[in-house]
Amino acid sequence: MLNKAVVMVLVWVVMATTIQAQTREIYTNPDFSSLAAEHQMLAIIPFKATVNLRPKQMEKLGAEGHKKLESEQGLAVQSALQTYFLKRKEKKAIAVNFQDITKTNALLAKNGVTEENIHSFTAEELAEMLGVDGIVGGLLQTDKPIFDGASIAMGMLVGYYGATNTGKCTIHINDGTTGELLWKYEKTLARSLGSDLNTIINTLMRKAGRKFPYDQLNDD
Repeated sequence: MLNKAVVMVLVWVVMATTIQAQTREIYTNPDFSSLAAEHQMLAIIPFKATVNLRPKQMEKLGAEGHKKLESEQGLAVQSALQTYFLKRKEKKAIAVNFQDITKTNALLAKNGVTEENIHSFTAEELAEMLGVDGIVGGLLQTDKPIFDGASIAMGMLVGYYGATNTGKCTIHINDGTTGELLWKYEKTLARSLGSDLNTIINTLMRKAGRKFPYDQLNDD
């Protein structure tokens, strides 16, 4: 009987720790409701992608090829996130719209914003040039490439393509008026999340569940 009680306590501790850890993965600004009350349009900017290749893979790909790979993955995350939000709006109303990424990227280029200098601009500056109320951005770090579409050819070149089993993805939303961080979601990547970016983003955002604050605005 005592052993059973000890086991139950241990299970409860593990569950509590897990829930606490999951909560820490997501940050929502306590003033989100007031800061985002008038938000109508968000822009998803290209993500910063970091791919750690092995020395031999790096040698085959070269510095320019590596840069191109990271650029493609950053754009692929941007596209995957847009697809997720559009599908979400079809199933359940979200309190904001999302600027088409083709328009976003065209406006960024028109204003001289590149992959190299985009992080030198504030959220307020980006929001003003894009004509939106908030900026969605983030970082994808992987120890192996995640190949989608045309990138498969690059995977064959470096001698690897398949599931990425370690890394981290961070998604954040900043207010376009104040620049304040409104929401942040950080998740360690695992094999169970999938082997392509669309699947990974879908799984990550589903795990965020009702912690996505623009859903909650509609519930108020």
